[in-house]
Amino acid sequence: MSRRLTQHNLVAWLRLDPLLMSLLGTLMLIGLAVLYSAGEQDMRLVFNQSVRLGVGLVALLVLAQVPRRLWVAWAPYLFAVAIGMLLWVEFFGVGRGAQRWMDLLVIRFQPSEAMKVALPLMLAAYLSKRPLPPSARDVLMAIAFIAVPSALILRQPDLGTAILIGAGGVSVLFLAGLSWRVIIGLGALGMAAIPVGWPLLRSYQQNRILTFLDPERDPLGEGWNIIQSKIAVGSGGWSGTGWLSGSQAHLGFLPEPHTDFIFSVLAEEFGWLGVVVLLALYAAIIVRCVQLASQCLESFDRLMIGGLVFLFFVYVAVNIAMVSGLAPVVGVPLPLVSYGGTSAATILAGFGLIQGLHSRRRFIAG
Repeated sequence: MSRRLTQHNLVAWLRLDPLLMSLLGTLMLIGLAVLYSAGEQDMRLVFNQSVRLGVGLVALLVLAQVPRRLWVAWAPYLFAVAIGMLLWVEFFGVGRGAQRWMDLLVIRFQPSEAMKVALPLMLAAYLSKRPLPPSARDVLMAIAFIAVPSALILRQPDLGTAILIGAGGVSVLFLAGLSWRVIIGLGALGMAAIPVGWPLLRSYQQNRILTFLDPERDPLGEGWNIIQSKIAVGSGGWSGTGWLSGSQAHLGFLPEPHTDFIFSVLAEEFGWLGVVVLLALYAAIIVRCVQLASQCLESFDRLMIGGLVFLFFVYVAVNIAMVSGLAPVVGVPLPLVSYGGTSAATILAGFGLIQGLHSRRRFIAG
């Protein structure tokens, strides 16, 4: 009993939510197990990912200790720094085929990942100081905050991340009380702008969209990835082929099985049951975060937590839709499952911010 009490006190002192941390830990363990199979049982990949997740957990722990007043005060400066890093990448970025990374000699850092936290933080801080629902002036200002980083990221080019950034920003506006009519109107304007924006896309981006509409147009070229991914997802059946026994990944048919298409590996090896478990785990994380947000009284807390949770949901939805043939391939990883450091660290840092805000919430008197 005393041991349980001590553990509970330690978690409370660290400003963490035990249930949410248990769910995140379970998800990361599943991700490492699937990565071991998808990466041809290469322990170096598992070790590297474990180190990156460890860095993300440290970021989670540190950010959970930061008081709300500091987040509100720092928001404009953190947003400005994130914009500055995107501008740096615009002129001096490195990468294969796209300028998305800052070379810090020891490590490479992707500034667009930092913007996934900096933008909701800026919007939450800005809107929470004003009457809600926001006025037309405040909505236009918020749209400007969203448009600038989205445009810079789109120029890298990184269409997938630009979509995530824009969706995360719009979600904060919606939570602030923006009416459905305005959101639908903005969506209609976006649809109307497609003919104008189409020539601005790179040729490979246009090909991805055309391939999504008709994968069979080039089955051995542009359509190969999505066709093989759908075969892997469909061949898993009820219970899958078994761990380490997926033919699509291990025989080289499935491209990038340890990154963007790792969900296909899981679906083939663990089948429908494995997919249901994974989706239930993601749903439980989202529901728990919504519960934490609902217990907060400050508008900043609700907007910030809501924006981060919606961004996490979009991550999951876009990746699964992408590998299932329901959306174009845009290079969005599966959160805390796909191999990758910057994305995992950013996501875990966001969960640290969520738990820190919840731990300092004001309670209803009486």
